[in-house]
Amino acid sequence: MANSFFKQLIISALMLSALSCGQRDKRLHILCEGVPFSMPELISPAIPSNEVALTDFGAVGDGETLCTEAFEKAFSKLESMGGGRLMVPDGIWLTGPIGLKSHTELHLGDNAIIFFSANQDFYPIIETSFEGLDMKRCLSPIHAEGATDIAITGKGIIDGNGTPWRELKKRKVGDDIWKPTLKKGGVLSEDGSVWYPDEGYMKARLTAGSLNKQDPSLDLQEIKTFLRPVLVSLRNCENVLLEGVTFQNSPAWNLHPLWCKNVIVKDIIVRNPHYSTNGDGIDIEACENVYLAGSSFDVGDDAICIKSGKDEDGRRYGKACRNLVIENCTVYHGHGGFVIGSEMSGGAENILVRDCKFIGTDVGLRFKSTRGRGGLVKDIWCRNIYMKDIVAEAVTFNLYYAGVASTERASARPDQTLPPVDETTPEFRDMHFEGITCAGAKRAIYINGLPELPLRNVEFLRSTFTASKGLEMHNAENVTFDGVTVNGETL
Repeated sequence: MANSFFKQLIISALMLSALSCGQRDKRLHILCEGVPFSMPELISPAIPSNEVALTDFGAVGDGETLCTEAFEKAFSKLESMGGGRLMVPDGIWLTGPIGLKSHTELHLGDNAIIFFSANQDFYPIIETSFEGLDMKRCLSPIHAEGATDIAITGKGIIDGNGTPWRELKKRKVGDDIWKPTLKKGGVLSEDGSVWYPDEGYMKARLTAGSLNKQDPSLDLQEIKTFLRPVLVSLRNCENVLLEGVTFQNSPAWNLHPLWCKNVIVKDIIVRNPHYSTNGDGIDIEACENVYLAGSSFDVGDDAICIKSGKDEDGRRYGKACRNLVIENCTVYHGHGGFVIGSEMSGGAENILVRDCKFIGTDVGLRFKSTRGRGGLVKDIWCRNIYMKDIVAEAVTFNLYYAGVASTERASARPDQTLPPVDETTPEFRDMHFEGITCAGAKRAIYINGLPELPLRNVEFLRSTFTASKGLEMHNAENVTFDGVTVNGETL
């Protein structure tokens, strides 16, 4: 009898073990091979099998009926069930902001479009972070803070309806865009070169210059349009999956994971108009253990960008961006294909970028910072990168970054008096480039380090560049070339 009992107990344990393995296998496992640093295995979020449909809560996908309440009720229902999947069927779903909850998945049908309302009353001004600084900005259309196990999946489209929020520079567009924009109202700059959505936006911009931090004395409600949000803001979240979805037309940056851990971004499409101000693709800021793969970007600013805070705010948090693998991605328009900076005051390390294609970007591999930032950027590997028709440099390090695109950069003047090296001095070192192929650029490699703390320990291996100009280098130490050619000539 006892033997029979123990036999049944063993069988039950084996069945439970098999069931557990079966459940585990349903989750996505990412184990990166050939990584030159210790990268942990990543597992997609644990989402319970519960499922509800948006239409169960009164939503209508006609593009006219506001579905904000339906999204809120659906996520509240899932939260009461311990989590699960919210199915968004085919249709056009007009809504205000969507707040993601722990252990939930927002899943879009193949022909589902989530389209965000332009009514600013839906987007309250909150305390948040933008461009590495603690700031007050509008609530993001999709947002989560402190959540665990969250996902956005499917084949549908999430459209941020960013046009009503953004300024527009005349020199960036043709009459086909400029003239219809003027008919929408708004105001023009004194010289007629920039269109602003409203007077408050223009007032804020004139006090902020090329930056996005306005004079603090301005009334925030008056300048609310200027405080435009990123499309997807994920703050301090853990176990995140973004897969399959198209994210487009954001008011500012498209995707902004900040202080997140264990993030998988796979097979997404990110689109912004080429003229969209601050229209970044994804800004991975002060995150740990991130895998980005199989995705494409066509945006109005930097495409794949690594950040870790800006100046004193960034140094106070002191959170580096570390353990990132980025592979098999394609970038079309963008100020940079892969970018580190300029907000990197918390540092960045252990990053591998491989098997990516950059087609027509302003710069291919872009590293930027300036005095006052501080932060250590080190142990970066870029392998098997293929570039074509790069507008400016294939590879650039610019430690005199002034907040403008590389195509608009003025040459830095020589320093007369060197400042001391301290916590505000950015440091870039230990970089590895191998198998870089560039067919067409204005310049192959541009390096402009700081004289008080030069760029150090950079190697280029087995790479080929076709460019109008070759190498220009200032304030750099131990930069080596092995098997590198520009227009057929060895560097």
